[in-house]
Amino acid sequence: MELRDSPAEAAFRQEVRAWLNDTVPTLPDKPDPTDWPARRAYDTRWQAMLYEAGYAGVNWPKEYGGLGATPGEHLVFLEESARAGAPDVGVNFVGLLHGGPTLILEGRPDQQAEHLPRILRGETVWCQGFSEPEAGSDLASLRTRAVRDGDDYVVTGQKIWTSFAMVADYCELLVRTDPDAPKHRGISWLIMPMDAPGIEVRPLRTVEGTEEFAELFLDEVRIPVANRVGEENDGWRVAQTTFSFERGTSLVSEMLDAMGLVADLTRLARRVTRRSGTAWDDAGLRREVGMVAAELDGLWALTKRNVTQAGRGALSVAGGSAFKLVYADVLHRLGDLAVRILDRASLSLEDLPVTAGGAPERTGAQVHSDLHALAMSIAAGTSQIQRNILAEKVLGLPREPR
Repeated sequence: MELRDSPAEAAFRQEVRAWLNDTVPTLPDKPDPTDWPARRAYDTRWQAMLYEAGYAGVNWPKEYGGLGATPGEHLVFLEESARAGAPDVGVNFVGLLHGGPTLILEGRPDQQAEHLPRILRGETVWCQGFSEPEAGSDLASLRTRAVRDGDDYVVTGQKIWTSFAMVADYCELLVRTDPDAPKHRGISWLIMPMDAPGIEVRPLRTVEGTEEFAELFLDEVRIPVANRVGEENDGWRVAQTTFSFERGTSLVSEMLDAMGLVADLTRLARRVTRRSGTAWDDAGLRREVGMVAAELDGLWALTKRNVTQAGRGALSVAGGSAFKLVYADVLHRLGDLAVRILDRASLSLEDLPVTAGGAPERTGAQVHSDLHALAMSIAAGTSQIQRNILAEKVLGLPREPR
């Protein structure tokens, strides 16, 4: 495992840092989180700026429009972006971190030529249509049906938790193309244009007050057979490629943000009054904050190990699942600590003072993170699913009875 920058990575770090230092201060304020057209415009503009500067798809191969950087250089880019307070991937998440990488490994040349450049330039936004009301953790039980009719599939069914569906141009969609096959063998992976007739999008309001997710209702939606990625009924294998990206370094930016939240929470704890002192005077609380900080440091080392393995051509399923499982747990405990430290300020998503008569502090981000932790235990495979993966594929334990 490489914990220090190589000479090439150190040079790349200085180059990226200089560009970010010059560019990030010129950006406009972020839009209202409930204004989805404005959020799409903001996020795709940032993606276009990255493309023009040569930093779009840092870890994508050059032949597909990326920078062709090493996994270590990609990690450097993510680390420096977080340090500079650059915009996160936003609505480009599914296209850049799921759909695009899946097409690189599994797509046909014509699919790659059509979609990859537009994803990198921020011209198209993707959403994910995997989960269903009756098939969440047991995704292979999905029921959305695709019936072959000439050169089209006719798709009918329902999806839920469809990220960014309200502003997406395309959806990575899992459908059942053979209802008589074993459930893992009758699935296909399709690219669905979101302007196709028969699609209804119903936004879902989250506890944070935003509508990041939506329900999709599909009523005889016609999708060209040419939009299938991989062979018919081989979609579960293709989906495993998607999952490997979802559970791997796609969460690195979030983890770096969490490390920043620990530093902010420490600063807030030194200001929040408790009797004749501050919250930080509590030795037990300091110990808990230190444990969370140490575990995030450990996850950062695990990330570097995973990246080192990826640089040697190994894609670690175990590393991704272990990261996801531990990160979800740490995020929960960080949120619990924030609630205890902020006290009444933890009841609002807005920034509030933590001292009598003081100015508002950065409390809102802590509350948002606490609520987001609820989703992190479910997204990209529930914690129970990650435990099963580790038990079966790493420890060699028997499969869970069906």
